[in-house]
Amino acid sequence: MLNDKIAVIGDKDSVLAFKAVGADVYPVNGEDEASETLKKLARSYPVIFITEEIAKKIRETTERYNARPYPAVIPIPGASGSTGYGMKLISKNVEKALGTDILEKK
Repeated sequence: MLNDKIAVIGDKDSVLAFKAVGADVYPVNGEDEASETLKKLARSYPVIFITEEIAKKIRETTERYNARPYPAVIPIPGASGSTGYGMKLISKNVEKALGTDILEKK
């Protein structure tokens, strides 16, 4: 059963601020812990934010959820800033849905 909260996965420095806005935060260390945490949370959260750095490391796990309506697994910049990975995924999904990349910068 999905609840109405949002989960955030990432390194401790990146996710703690989300606690202030009511999100459930899950600080993780390493790829294995991140992958297992995402699999567990996918059963009960409709939206899961994950830092770009962690998402990139567990790409196979995050891609598993791209074809499903729930959960929406959304990469976000970490405490050290954006790596561009999240925007690249968004552009890829927009292009797949519309047939063209409307976000492409020329």
